[in-house]
Amino acid sequence: MTSAPHQRFTFDTDFDNAGGVTHVVERPKRLYPLEEVEAIRREAFEQGRAEAHNGLVARQSDALQVIAHAASEALPRLAEVAHEHRVGSAELALACGRAIADAALERFPEAALVAAIESLAREIESSPRLVVSVHPDLVEGLSGVLGEAAQAIGFAGAIQVRGDGSRMPAAFHLDFGDGTAEFNPAMAADRVAAVLTAALAAEGLHAEPLTPGSEG
Repeated sequence: MTSAPHQRFTFDTDFDNAGGVTHVVERPKRLYPLEEVEAIRREAFEQGRAEAHNGLVARQSDALQVIAHAASEALPRLAEVAHEHRVGSAELALACGRAIADAALERFPEAALVAAIESLAREIESSPRLVVSVHPDLVEGLSGVLGEAAQAIGFAGAIQVRGDGSRMPAAFHLDFGDGTAEFNPAMAADRVAAVLTAALAAEGLHAEPLTPGSEG
């Protein structure tokens, strides 16, 4: 009796109780044609590139969200900083302007008085008399200056200068019969400061952008 040849098997082969083969797991190929290898390479490359691209897009999206969140938190503070900058700049400009004005009035205390007479030319020219009240230190030196100012506006009436110790240098009061005019440097500076403060308060955090061309 001739026995059947033994069937080779591997550890990937399953047997039943009678010793028959029930399942054989095929092992993957160990050798591939060049064309198949190239196709597998291209497929793996495209898959890797797609995964890398998707990962990059996801990271970009996350970064944009972080930037947007940071910007949304920073913008209110930037508006506050801009407002503080405007207030500080305005206060500095006001202080500089006041210092310059004080120095100018100290050097030329009659300048404001002459300017007032020139601006009130129509109201003064028909008046028979102009009464000027100034600080006593200015009385003596005003005769020539007031005469020139009166001649310039065509005022032919009498000019009376009075000393008033309650007035600070460069301050004055004009009485031309039909009306009066008064100037006090300190009060004028306070009014300018009050108007500026009110304007800044009304503007608040809704001012125009500091950078030209940018949007608020």
